[in-house]
Amino acid sequence: MEEQLRVGGCSPDGGFTIVNEAPVADLLEFLHIDVELEHARDDREESARSKNVMRKQRNWERRLEVKKSKRKEEKLRKKLNRQDKDVSDAQLSKRVIKAITKERLEGARAAGLRLCVDLSMTEHLTHKEISRLAAQIRRLYGSNKKALQPFHVFLTELQEDSLLYKECVGMNDGFMHYLIDVTEESWFHLFPSEDVIYLTPDASEALESVEEDKIYILGGLVDETIHKKISYTKAKELGVRTARLPIDEYMVKKENPKNFHSKILAINQVFDILLTFRDTRDWTKALMAGIPPGKGFVLASAASKPLEET
Repeated sequence: MEEQLRVGGCSPDGGFTIVNEAPVADLLEFLHIDVELEHARDDREESARSKNVMRKQRNWERRLEVKKSKRKEEKLRKKLNRQDKDVSDAQLSKRVIKAITKERLEGARAAGLRLCVDLSMTEHLTHKEISRLAAQIRRLYGSNKKALQPFHVFLTELQEDSLLYKECVGMNDGFMHYLIDVTEESWFHLFPSEDVIYLTPDASEALESVEEDKIYILGGLVDETIHKKISYTKAKELGVRTARLPIDEYMVKKENPKNFHSKILAINQVFDILLTFRDTRDWTKALMAGIPPGKGFVLASAASKPLEET
């Protein structure tokens, strides 16, 4: 017979009255559920703390790798300058620059700020646009090679049997030896979604800074024909943060004969803006470096008769 727990109290006449009679097993089960809920709450709090600790650890490791890379770069510079004294200055200079460039790019792959070109949308591009995209990738890599603080560049969802891959190999000398990461995987599976910022001109939020612990995604589209909100829609569907370059905050439309104004930029132009901002921490210099005059925008401080935004 199941044990029961009698719960009672005093009656008005001073006697003891049974108020409730419950099986002990039921009460124990209730207590067990309460303990489980408490444990689940503790587990969630511990998980959040662990994520913060891991993120801080990753950031610390990245900063340490950057310092190590700079020390190695300086040692390499001194070593190469000591060697081959019989070699002409021009030859030695070229050799030193090549070695230092390689050292910087390898350091960026180990601990650099991460930037990814999302190449999952090539079905929206014509053959001509795919060729232009391959050319933009070449220019992007050229800018990264020259940078004092290069990015760790990823090309995601680039299949070896795709037209874009063939265009990259045919157009870019040594493409298969680029010091970047090329993968058929999606960026969504490579990076924590909470660390991703997808850059798209359709976003409402303006990018205020470039943060070392974030991953910046550029949509691999070409402005030959306007592809409205494709990258923005994709980012929103995947639940990641979106941002746009702060063109509206620092620039204004300039009158021109064609009354043409466009904020759609090539991926290498966006990349140059991010590189310049990272070096200068100045959006006016960065936007001037990357936005061609033909886009119809000038710095607000330089415009004598800016047009109102429509």
